[in-house]
Amino acid sequence: MLIAGCEMEIFRKAATEDGLSQEEILQALRESLQGRTLRHVLILPPDFTRYHSNAGFLTNAYYHMLQDVGTEVDIMPALGTHAPVTREQSEKMFGDIPYEKLIPHNWRTDVVKLGEVPAEYLEEITGGLWHESIDVEINRRVMDTKYDLIISPGQVVPHEVIGMSNHAKNLFVGVGGSDMINKSHMVGAVYGMERMMGKDHTPVRKVFDYGMEHFLNQRPILFALTVTTAPEGKNCTHGLFLGEGRTCLEAAIQLSQEKNIDFVETGLKKCVVYLDPAEFHSTWLGNKAIYRTRMAMADGGELIILAPGVRQFGEDAQVDALIRKYGYRGRLQTLAAFEAPGNQDLRDNMGAAAHLIHGSSDGRFSITYAVKEITQAEIAGVGFQPANYEEMARLYDPEKLHYGRNIVDGEEVYFIPNPALGLWIDRERFQADAE
Repeated sequence: MLIAGCEMEIFRKAATEDGLSQEEILQALRESLQGRTLRHVLILPPDFTRYHSNAGFLTNAYYHMLQDVGTEVDIMPALGTHAPVTREQSEKMFGDIPYEKLIPHNWRTDVVKLGEVPAEYLEEITGGLWHESIDVEINRRVMDTKYDLIISPGQVVPHEVIGMSNHAKNLFVGVGGSDMINKSHMVGAVYGMERMMGKDHTPVRKVFDYGMEHFLNQRPILFALTVTTAPEGKNCTHGLFLGEGRTCLEAAIQLSQEKNIDFVETGLKKCVVYLDPAEFHSTWLGNKAIYRTRMAMADGGELIILAPGVRQFGEDAQVDALIRKYGYRGRLQTLAAFEAPGNQDLRDNMGAAAHLIHGSSDGRFSITYAVKEITQAEIAGVGFQPANYEEMARLYDPEKLHYGRNIVDGEEVYFIPNPALGLWIDRERFQADAE
């Protein structure tokens, strides 16, 4: 058997730009299990929307290491509000782990309330912008004392809602409940995406830190955090940070800020972003193309999103209906709709309201969605400019464009093959804001 309760930290950073080898990663994982007696383990990997995190490989490796010594292993993908992992996605991400081993998480029904983040604390950390408490809810399995260890693998990368993704977010959002998901997203939207992207210690991060300190400090949680990029489509793991406290997050954030933030020297007049159809099937996910580039776009610029796999707006029918009803109309219009007496449906889904705010340029630049599995009329109906995918792909062929600046018919075009793996910032604007 593998002794529960021994605190540890194991940090690995790649010596070259080729990243860590599989053997280096496996050795670190083996070290993290040494000296532990483990009978039951729960693994909480991200879903397929984080395919490039390398968390699938970590999950598969941990599963077999534990199975080999007789440990019972349960796997519950941290879905948040996303659709359940399909069999095809599971095979691609988690390899030979039996699909039947995956336990679905339902953010509306599978949670227990642990307590709350008080309103006074929210007022303090938001500078008076938020005045309500937030329920701290989590999937009941996380609190099941039969588990000797809970492993939370995932990627640290700039994130529009929290600043830098993962760690406690994987728990309180990934396998969390509706109040925390909705209100934390709304806190981020009200506070302002540009004030948080790429940073630690944001108000939303402080909410999750509060939850960890007050309600999960006695649970045996091991974080396995990666920092990855995918140059030319090939996944590269630059760092692996294993730990039971917050230090592993801080080390991962430092490396991610080096690897995942790309400064452009001046604002982008035209930017083309490609959304892999295997990964992006909704604007709820696909709008990473907006979140991660808006700080790089020039006023009056044009963002073109090549989205061959987008076939819906929300990840479920309820959220899809809200997006269709209210659309991506900008911060002020969305907040006005949120506060209007007749729009209780939007107030009951703060996460959706926050998403609508994040998914707009606020009129600063145009957003064109080139699609083939949803009608152009539907795209126009939610506030984007529609375009035919085949026509746009002929003009801006994702197979021929290279990452970064390209010249297409005499025009400069900045191409991003996967928006999920970075954050792009106009250095000129960034420096001016800092002065």
